[in-house]
Formats: sequence, structure tokens, C-alpha cells
Amino acid sequence: MTLLRTPSQTVGPFFSIGLCRRPENELVADGVPLVGRLLDGQDEPVIDGVIEIFDSASRRWGRCGTDAEGRFSFVVAADTAHVEAYVFARGLLKHQLTRVQLADAEQDDGALRFDIRLQGDGQTVFFAV
Repeated sequence: MTLLRTPSQTVGPFFSIGLCRRPENELVADGVPLVGRLLDGQDEPVIDGVIEIFDSASRRWGRCGTDAEGRFSFVVAADTAHVEAYVFARGLLKHQLTRVQLADAEQDDGALRFDIRLQGDGQTVFFAV
């Protein structure tokens, strides 16, 4: 008897369990706000995603869950040139990695803004890792 293979399935997301213990989005005390939204292929917010970043200037990791509008926010060192951003969301079998060049980020009411689009027009460039 031959068994047929079944498609891969994602489990969860259970991100809120790991995000409710303490805020992990402020990498430095006196830094620059970095804000954005996580969006799907139809420009709809991904409400249950997680963004993790590595700030090369402060050499620190941060983590932030997205809210009902897909928003995330961090506080990074003022002299940071870029951050590595890892994206976790439902439907992704593997996390996605991109680099946010802060010089290219838009200015938004005193904060740096960088939206992450998973698919479609204006899709964020992700690295194969």
C-alpha cells in the first residue's frame, strides 16, 4: 500500500504567548523610533505577525508583535545605518529576512517608517537564507 503525501501545514500562530511577558521593542533608551506595518499581498494588515530586528549599532535584538492594523514599532540607536528584520507570520513555513536601510526609510512624524509587504506591488525584497 502506498501512502500519499499530505501538504505542509503551519501550526499557530501562537506569537502572543511569547510577546506578553515584557516589551522587547526598545533596543536603546534614547534612540530613534522605527515604525511600520506588516501587509499582505492585498495591502491588508497582518494582525498576528512578529517582527524581530537586529540593530548593528547597539548590537541588540528586538521583537514586536503586530497589532490590529499590522503596526509594529522599535526604538533603535540614532547612529544605526541599517537593521536586519525577520518576519514571522501565519502562512509562512519559514521566516523571511530583509534589511532595512534607515537612510531610505521615510520620515513619519519624527519617526523612521518602513512598511513590509509580503507579496504584490511594492513587495519587500527578502533574502534567501
